[in-house]
Amino acid sequence: MKSDVLNKEEALAVYRKLILARLSEEKIQEEYFKDEMKTPVHLGIGGEAIPIGVCHSLPAKSKVFGTYRNHSLYLTMTEDTDGFFGELYGKATGPGKGKAGSMHLSAPEKGIMSTSAEVGTTNPDAFGAALANAYRKSNEIVTVFFGDGAVEEGVFWESLNFACFRQLRILFVCEDNDLAIHTATKDRQGFKSILEAVSGFRCHGGSAEGNDVQSVIKSTHQLLKKIVDDPKPAFLHASYYRFLEHVGPKEDFNAGYRKRPDPEEMDRFDPVIRFEKELCQNGCNANELDAIKKEMEAKIARSVAAAQLAPFPAPEELYKDVFK
Repeated sequence: MKSDVLNKEEALAVYRKLILARLSEEKIQEEYFKDEMKTPVHLGIGGEAIPIGVCHSLPAKSKVFGTYRNHSLYLTMTEDTDGFFGELYGKATGPGKGKAGSMHLSAPEKGIMSTSAEVGTTNPDAFGAALANAYRKSNEIVTVFFGDGAVEEGVFWESLNFACFRQLRILFVCEDNDLAIHTATKDRQGFKSILEAVSGFRCHGGSAEGNDVQSVIKSTHQLLKKIVDDPKPAFLHASYYRFLEHVGPKEDFNAGYRKRPDPEEMDRFDPVIRFEKELCQNGCNANELDAIKKEMEAKIARSVAAAQLAPFPAPEELYKDVFK
């Protein structure tokens, strides 16, 4: 199990993934209105530190499941910008051969088992994987990511309940942006807090600042250790601020359901800016960070160009890889 204390090499590796995720989504913002990407996109700008911090802490060969806001999760597990942009452009080079789109990215060979547009539905998938591990007497830990809206789905509580009953090695990660599309938590949840509601179950619990990748790493490391020392599920609650609209590449502050934060608040909410400041205070210099940014920009530009030139899937692919 990895330490929650980052040395310089590790810190720069984490930063590399933060920047890869951020610049990839900024590239989507730049390209989306050219109307070549034919998939809805749920951008995760502001929330990148949660999947990146959790996945950095996971043991090798871990299995993870995610939501439709999955870009950072896919990229941190694979670093595969060629497949990522291939899928967004609907091309045969994508991991779903152009049929999965933005919301159903997966790469089982890299440990990202499935992501889904249906709220909460990967919770039972993850539970099933953890149950299979128990039958195989495997000590592997399964991780599932979901939004705060998913805890209003019965399938979440059923999965958590049975996982706790069977004392399965599974980490539930709630990415809480205080919104279910446009509806705030106070207008839809009857319990005082998610973490308090979960505390009644036989599982480990913890929280992290979702805009601070080091906080996420530390909390994840602590929960993973608890799972090893006292095998049963763990629940990580991580709050963050969603910078953009629910679906699409634009801001939506003019919609009136939330106000625009001031510039100082935006900087505080931004996990990339926050981590850059911490890196520069702890021995890294701006030139090192700029070099990583330029490397990632070039990588993304090559992948976008390749995706634009790649072939669409052949007609006979339509019914392949489909469960009947």
